[in-house]
Amino acid sequence: MRPRLEVADIFRRHGDAFRAGQGDRLSDAQRRVMAAIEACRTAALGGHVEQCEDCGEIRVAYNSCRDRHCPKCQGLARAQWLADRRAELLPVPYFHVVFTMPAAIAATALQNKALIYDILFKAAAETIHVIGADPKHLGGETGMIAILHTWGQTLAHHPHVHCIVPGGGLEPDGRWVACRPNFFLPVHVLSRLYRRLFLERLQAAFDAGDVKFFGDLAPLREPAAFAKHLARLRRVNWVVYAKRPCGGAQQVLDYLGRYTHRVAIANGRLLDCENGRVHFRWKDYRARNKSKAMTLDADEFMRRFLLHVLPKGFRRIRHFGFLANACRAGKLARIRAALDVPEPAPIAEAADHRERYAMLTGQRIDLCPCCGGRMIDAGSWPRRSSTTHRPTPRCDSS
Repeated sequence: MRPRLEVADIFRRHGDAFRAGQGDRLSDAQRRVMAAIEACRTAALGGHVEQCEDCGEIRVAYNSCRDRHCPKCQGLARAQWLADRRAELLPVPYFHVVFTMPAAIAATALQNKALIYDILFKAAAETIHVIGADPKHLGGETGMIAILHTWGQTLAHHPHVHCIVPGGGLEPDGRWVACRPNFFLPVHVLSRLYRRLFLERLQAAFDAGDVKFFGDLAPLREPAAFAKHLARLRRVNWVVYAKRPCGGAQQVLDYLGRYTHRVAIANGRLLDCENGRVHFRWKDYRARNKSKAMTLDADEFMRRFLLHVLPKGFRRIRHFGFLANACRAGKLARIRAALDVPEPAPIAEAADHRERYAMLTGQRIDLCPCCGGRMIDAGSWPRRSSTTHRPTPRCDSS
């Protein structure tokens, strides 16, 4: 069922005025995301005609924009990704570790998204790898799935990575070493190493001239000012926290499903948009997860939403250690052999996109709404003419 209010509705009502007011402050990527979300599942992107084999009912289904920032376009991608991960699960506990960064670094990240977010990923992965390989803690090669989020509940800029980590490691001789029950790695040790590795990478990027500073941060272009900046950050506690271990395979997938393919705000959290103001629900973690309502001017809501547009081609889900793409199949086979568990059954092939959707979600989209018969393709619906006032968006499915 379509939500009563969508992010697309807010963009359609207030987007033109927002673009005019922002001028050059809006990047090309942010403009493309706005155009894609506005056009999603409308005649602007075309569609296809379906007809029921039994009663002849006809319906038109408009195409999706497939942009990864669109709240309506992540369901199937998420389902496919989770199906792929299901085949890789191991019969071990899984831990959820979160790496954050101080607000001062987050401000720099807004002006250097690709660089700082990449440092965040690599510092977090190296931290888990180094501490896990230490015989005092685990003594094996770890694996990790890391997922970047850049937002908090109120859409403020809050970059952090959620890491799902199997509770153990692969020893050089092929044996599996399990972590202690209900305990993965010491958080205080992770935090200190993560801070050092992150700041070392940031210093190297600055020395190479890769870090840019604008506006209020412009004074940090000077090496002496930047050195003082890093010195202050070395004295600040960097927050790394680990949640309770996941249970069985389904709970691991549920955990993954909460964090993958999310966008800054889901349509289901929107309450109303009236008189140029947007009302939405948010969860206050400092008040025991109490649900509250927030109101923002439409321009401020759109500005916050667009803070989280990622650079083109940037990978926000990454795999490390024995789960890295280059070695995953071989090392998982070694781990299963060490644990004496069978290889997973191959994933069944779907005849078409309708069957694939049913296999992944358990819901059928090829049923007639009138008689329950089967809907089949009966033609296509062309894209809207390019002579209309809004250009067809360039879609990004990365």
